[in-house]
Amino acid sequence: MDENYCRRESGAGISSALVFKTQMPSISLHKGAARQESFGCSSRSELVSLVQVYHWVEMRTKMRIMGFRGTVIKPLNEEAAAELGAELLGEATIFIVGGGCLVLEYWRHQAQQRHKEEEQRAAWDAMQDEVGRLALALEALQAQVQAAPAHSALEELQAQMREVRAQLCAPDPPATPQAASACKVQESAQA
Repeated sequence: MDENYCRRESGAGISSALVFKTQMPSISLHKGAARQESFGCSSRSELVSLVQVYHWVEMRTKMRIMGFRGTVIKPLNEEAAAELGAELLGEATIFIVGGGCLVLEYWRHQAQQRHKEEEQRAAWDAMQDEVGRLALALEALQAQVQAAPAHSALEELQAQMREVRAQLCAPDPPATPQAASACKVQESAQA
């Protein structure tokens, strides 16, 4: 992984933690206001009634799981309901903020993934263009080779042998007696 990727990823984690830390005082304020009478008369009564419904559903479910079917569930007193409501309100706020952070992180990751795929697609297209260009160059070179007069390998070797013989049998005096005898043998073979 490159260094910038690690910085971006750690930055996202730090920003999520920062959001949670900044939400904690807000959550504490909501919980404290829900416990006190100053939360608002209608808001507090609505919160208490919602908590009573939550308490009834929770206790009914627990009783059914344990096998008690017809048990009557007593409602919570107002103070206990306000306390439970404050806790539920705090947990709901944390859940909403955490869920929002997860959704934002998911969107950010998807955008990075799309960007990466676009870069890979562009690189792939560039490589295909280069391969096409090289294929055209290869075809042009093959056409040049086919258009040139074809010399067989044997003919080329014979020409090289003639050049070597000519150099060995040059009018200069031969350096060794073997070269002189080779020239004489060659002259007698040509005759």
